[in-house]
Amino acid sequence: MTSRTLTDVEDVRARVDAVLVQQAATLRQHLNAISTDALALAEPVDQMLTGGKRLRAALCYWSWRLHGGSAAEPDANSVIRVAAALELFQAAALFHDDVIDDSNRRRGVPTAHRTLAEQHRANHWRGSSERFGSAAAILLGDLCLVASEEKFSSARPGLDDGAFEHAREAFDEMRTEVTIGQFLDIRAQALPLGDDPAADLDRARTVIRAKAARYSVEHPVVIGAALAGASAEQLARCRAFGLPLGEAFQLRDDLLGVFGEPATTGKPAGDDLREGKRTVLVALALQHADANDRAFIATRLGDPGLTPDDVERLRGILLGSGAVAGVEALIASLRAEAMAALGTIDGTSDGAEMMRRLAQALVDRSA
Repeated sequence: MTSRTLTDVEDVRARVDAVLVQQAATLRQHLNAISTDALALAEPVDQMLTGGKRLRAALCYWSWRLHGGSAAEPDANSVIRVAAALELFQAAALFHDDVIDDSNRRRGVPTAHRTLAEQHRANHWRGSSERFGSAAAILLGDLCLVASEEKFSSARPGLDDGAFEHAREAFDEMRTEVTIGQFLDIRAQALPLGDDPAADLDRARTVIRAKAARYSVEHPVVIGAALAGASAEQLARCRAFGLPLGEAFQLRDDLLGVFGEPATTGKPAGDDLREGKRTVLVALALQHADANDRAFIATRLGDPGLTPDDVERLRGILLGSGAVAGVEALIASLRAEAMAALGTIDGTSDGAEMMRRLAQALVDRSA
C-alpha cells in the first residue's frame, strides 16, 4: 500500500480533511469579520491544509486503535479532532520553517512568504516586499498554532479525563521540543562547518530528534496511545518505537532533499544544499571526504547561487565519500530498532498491522 492508501483506511484522511476544511472556513469568517484586508491570509492557509500526507494523523489514530480504541466508539470522532490538531501544528511549523530556511517552494508551489511578498510588490506598497512576506507568513504560522490548540481542546468532551490529560502532556511536550529543536537547527547552521565533524554529526542527530523525529512520529504515537488509556509502561514502549522510526523518517527526508526528483518532492533539485542544511548526510561526508572535497563543501554549502554543476559536484561528493551509504545503513539500523520495539507493544492485531505498514511507508518513500 502507498502512504496515501494507508491514510485512507477507515477514512482517516477524509475525516481529518473534513475537520480541517471546517477550521479553514471558520478562520476565513474570523478574518472577514475583522477586515476584508485580512482575507489575504485565508488562501495560504487553505493551500497548506489541503496538502500533506496525513501520516501524523494516521499514526495518532492507529496508535489509538492499537491500544484498544474502536472505530465504532463515539470517542473515535474526538481522536480524529486530535489528529487534525496535529496537522494544524504541522502547518504552523511549515509556515515558520519556510521563513527560517528562506525556501522558495513547498509542495510544488511558491511558499507563503514568497506569495505574500509578491502581493506587496505587485501593489507597489511601501517598505520591503521580502520583509512583509516573511512577517505575514510568521503570523500565518501563529494562526495555525492557535487553531491547533483550539482543535485539541475541542476533543475533550467524550474522552476520559485522565487519558485526555496524558495526551495533553505529550502534545505540550511536542510543541516545546519542536521550538527548541528549531533553535538548535539555526544555531548549528551558524557555526563553522567542518572544524569538528564528530561534533557536527552529534549536533545533526540531536536536531533531528528534537525538531523532527519526536513530533513527526514519536509524539503522535504516544498521543494516540494516551487517548486510549495506555499505561506508563505502554507509553514508554511507544516512545521506544517512535523515536528511532522518526529519526529514520527524517534521514530519508534529508536524502530526498538532495537526491529526490523535484516533480515528486515538490522542491527544486538540491534545495537543501542551497539552504545549507547541516544534516547527518553532510556531517558524514565531512568525516570521510578528502581535503579538497571537504573544502568545497565548507565553502559552497548554503550558497543560494549554486549552479546545477555545483549541485552535481556536491552530490558526487556525498556519494563518493560514502555518506549516502552511511545514511542508508543508519536508516536500516533505526528501522530494525523501531520494528523490534513495535513487537513489544501488546495491542490489537489490526492496529499492529497498520502501524507496521505505516512504519514501512515512512521510511520507504520517494516524497
